[in-house]
Amino acid sequence: MNYDKNQIVTVEITDIGIDGEGIGKIDGFPFFIKDAIVGDVVEAKVTKAKKTYAYARVEKVITPSLFRVEPKCAFHRQCGGCQIQAMDYGKQLEFKQQKVRNNLIRIGGFEADFIDSIMEPVVGMDNPYFYRNKAQYPVGKNKEGELIAGFYAGRTHSIIANTQCYLGVEDNKPILETILAHMKKFGIESYDEETGKGVVRHILIRKGFHSGEIMVCLVVNVPDLGADLDKALRGKEELIAALCQFEGMTSISVNQNIRRDNVIMGIQCRTLWGKDRITDTLGGISFEISPLSFYQVNPVQTQKLYGLAVEYANLTGKEVVWDLYCGIGTISLYMAQKAGRVCGVEIIPQAIEDAKANAARNGFTNTEFFVGKAEEVLPSYYEVKMKENKDDAMLHPDVICVDPPRKGCDTACLDTMLKMAPSRIVYVSCDSATLARDLKILCDGGYALKRVRAVDQFPHTTHVESVVLLSKEM
Repeated sequence: MNYDKNQIVTVEITDIGIDGEGIGKIDGFPFFIKDAIVGDVVEAKVTKAKKTYAYARVEKVITPSLFRVEPKCAFHRQCGGCQIQAMDYGKQLEFKQQKVRNNLIRIGGFEADFIDSIMEPVVGMDNPYFYRNKAQYPVGKNKEGELIAGFYAGRTHSIIANTQCYLGVEDNKPILETILAHMKKFGIESYDEETGKGVVRHILIRKGFHSGEIMVCLVVNVPDLGADLDKALRGKEELIAALCQFEGMTSISVNQNIRRDNVIMGIQCRTLWGKDRITDTLGGISFEISPLSFYQVNPVQTQKLYGLAVEYANLTGKEVVWDLYCGIGTISLYMAQKAGRVCGVEIIPQAIEDAKANAARNGFTNTEFFVGKAEEVLPSYYEVKMKENKDDAMLHPDVICVDPPRKGCDTACLDTMLKMAPSRIVYVSCDSATLARDLKILCDGGYALKRVRAVDQFPHTTHVESVVLLSKEM
C-alpha cells in the first residue's frame, strides 16, 4: 500500500529506532514515529513517505504505553535536546543497552551469544535530572519581537523560549532571567542570524558540582572587546553587580564571536569580573575550566565512566599508557594515579596547555602531553622512535586508551595501535556504531573483546557512552 504526506494513520508501536523514535507496522509496512513509545497506540500524521517505509509524528496518543510517563518539561517534543523524556527511565536504560548491543552484533559482526556473555549492565543515574554542569542558551526574539532565550527546536534555528531546562542545574534559570531583564532594561539587542547585527548571541553558564563555583560568559557580536564592548554592553557594571548576588559566582566574562556561521564560541575572551576560570574536582583530581575548555558535562556519570576505564586498564603502578584524544587530560590523570607513565595526545593546543597545567597543579610528574591529531602524532612518534631507539618503553605500551569523537578512530591510528601491540586497549566511545566498526578492525588485528559496558551520560536523550576492554591474543 502507498501512503501520502499528511495522511493520518493509526499504529501500534512495537519497537524503538536508534534515534528513539517509535516503530510500528501496518500490514508489514513500517512507520518511524517521533515521540511514540513502545506499547503506545497512536494516531500519527505522515511527514515523509517512501516506497517501503514512512516517517510520521504523533498527533494523538489513543492508548498510552505502560512505559509512557509525564515529562517534566512542557517543551520536550519541540526541543531538540530531550528525545525520549516521555519514556520511563528504566526503559530508557534498556533501550541504550540494546542500542550498544545491536550495533556490536550488526556492525561489529560479533555473535549475539558472545556479546551477551561479556556485556555488563548499563550504568544509569539515581537522579536523571539537573545533571549538566554546562548550558549554552541562544538569545533572540520571538514573532512579537520580544527578547527571549532558550533552546533551538529540533533541527532548526528557531528558539523555544524556555529558561527552565530540567537537564541543567537549577541555578541557570534565575541567572538567565537576570541577564534578559538587564538586556531589556538597557535596550541591548540580541544577535540576528539573518542580518548579522545585534550584540548578545549566546549565554554560557557553567557550574562546578564539587566546588559550587559558577561561571557566566556572554557570547557577543562585538568587533573589539575593549571600547566597542563598553558601548554595546550598556550598564555593564550594574549587570555584574546583579550577577554577583548569586551564591558561587566566580567568573563573569565575554567571548567574541563575529562569525556568520553556526559556531557558538569564538577564540577571544575577556574577563569582566572575578577569575578567568572556575575549578572543579573529579575523582580527587582538581581541574581548571575556562569558557573554552572541554569538560565532561555530567560529572556524576563521568566519574563512573572513567572509573570503569581505569578498572578495565588493570593498572598496578608500573604500566606505560597512551591516552589518545585526551582533551584537558581527564582520563590521562585518572590513569596517572595508578600507572607508571602516561602520554596524552589531543589536537587542540589550548586543551593540551590545560592538561599540562592540570597535571602540574595536582602534582603529577609521570605525564607527558603532545599536540596534534592522534592519527598523525602516534604514527610519527612510532616511526621516529623505531629508528632512534627500538627499546623505548613508549613504543611498547601496556595500555592504550582511546576516547575519540563520534567519527571514531582514524585507520592510521588503529594501524599504529596494532603495531605497538599493547597488552590491553580500553576504548571509550560516544557512538557505538563507530565503536563497533573499530572493534572489528582491532579484533581482526589480533585482539579479543573481553568486557563491554554502556554508561548513560545523557538521560532523556538517545546518546549513550560505552567503555570496552580488548586484550592482546597470545
